[in-house]
Amino acid sequence: MSRVQLALRVADLDAAVGFYSRLFGTEPAKRRPGYANFAVAEPPLKLVLLEGEAGEPTRMDHLGVEVATTDDVAAATNRLADAGLATRVEDGTTCCYAVQDKVWVNGPGGEPWEVYTVTGGARPDLEGKTATDLSAVGGDGSCCRPEGSGTDARLTASCC
Repeated sequence: MSRVQLALRVADLDAAVGFYSRLFGTEPAKRRPGYANFAVAEPPLKLVLLEGEAGEPTRMDHLGVEVATTDDVAAATNRLADAGLATRVEDGTTCCYAVQDKVWVNGPGGEPWEVYTVTGGARPDLEGKTATDLSAVGGDGSCCRPEGSGTDARLTASCC
């Protein structure tokens, strides 16, 4: 199964988690410092919330398609390259508290898209914690922005 991913950068993560929990009638599938994600069954959606700066309006961070396997990522990479799109592959990268294989492309407006699969977890000891100092959590939810995408600079070297 694949599903579209929407990653939003939000100023108040707790308020956003509360709102989207009510909107979609489900609790986050993963909650870590500066990060939450929802695996919404209907409509099929992976909603990612990344903590931004206080007082900043919510904005789109990046878009994606979550796929089931690394073979699906490889097939997407080949299809996108064959279609003439510039691709950037990241295998075994730690991003959003998960180990992932992915490929990035940019849309005509510079909007970053990823096709990815999760191959393992990262930092499960932080599940449910919300106040841990992010500087102590390399490879956390502060990532998921592709190089050269026009979005915020990546915060740690272990990110996407």
